[in-house]
Amino acid sequence: MNDALDDETPPVISGTLRKPKTQQITGEIVFLGTGTSVGVPALGCDCAVCTGGHPRDQRTRCALVLGLPEGNLLIDTPPDLRTQLLREGVGIVHAVAYTHSHADHLFGLDDLRLFPFYLGHPVPLFCEESVERRIRHSYNYAFFESPVTHPGARPQLETRLIDAHTPFQVLGATVTPLRLHHGSTQVLGFRIGDFAYCTDTNEIPDESLRRLEGVHTFVIDALRRHPHPTHFSLDEAIAISRQVGARRTLLTHVSHDLGYADLQRELPPGVELAYDGLRLPLTGHIGKMWMDDPASPQAPSP
Repeated sequence: MNDALDDETPPVISGTLRKPKTQQITGEIVFLGTGTSVGVPALGCDCAVCTGGHPRDQRTRCALVLGLPEGNLLIDTPPDLRTQLLREGVGIVHAVAYTHSHADHLFGLDDLRLFPFYLGHPVPLFCEESVERRIRHSYNYAFFESPVTHPGARPQLETRLIDAHTPFQVLGATVTPLRLHHGSTQVLGFRIGDFAYCTDTNEIPDESLRRLEGVHTFVIDALRRHPHPTHFSLDEAIAISRQVGARRTLLTHVSHDLGYADLQRELPPGVELAYDGLRLPLTGHIGKMWMDDPASPQAPSP
């Protein structure tokens, strides 16, 4: 049999799951994308950031993958997902958690289609009810009850509802949801161990601020310099980072208004721009495990 995956290959062959080619990322956080909804460079834009070619100004749409004790947890499925995972050598995702249902965080979902060939079961999707409704509407073909024409013809998905107030277990880890406001839209951030991820927000309610107490690494939305109705600006993100008090704050969901090289020189100590491909250690209590902070995070060269 041809070893290449194709649409005729069933999820299980002779009782044995296919083994994916993938990097081992257990204990790591990998930033797949750190850009705004249109990405950077922006189409048709001739600004200095879009045309400058700095490798850390090449920003795809926002997503993370975390190497948890029992597998890889993906946060959101942006339209760039396939390219992002290939770039980082991550060949398998064991589960997905969604922050919200906007297109730049959802519309790469069909790229999950290969993973059941490796898992032997549908991909679990942890999301709020509003996100599940959007998935079932936009990807209705994934939930048809009619027989498939061949294995892999449509995504195999299993939604698992979560709420903003109740921690949930996934892949051997405890994930604490964080209610965030994204303009008038209610979205989620997540805390895992000493790490918290709060993209797409311009307000963090008091309850969520309490849940952020003691985080060491805080990732926060910082779209641009001047205010925006649904995202933190740069100054607002820095202010909320001081309120949270994490040792290290990383800015994400960044537009072409913020160039990496220039901005890094003006940010206060402990605050920096995240970038696509950044890797950090995942530390703290992760379910029943304690993950130590290594001497230094691994990151690609600029």
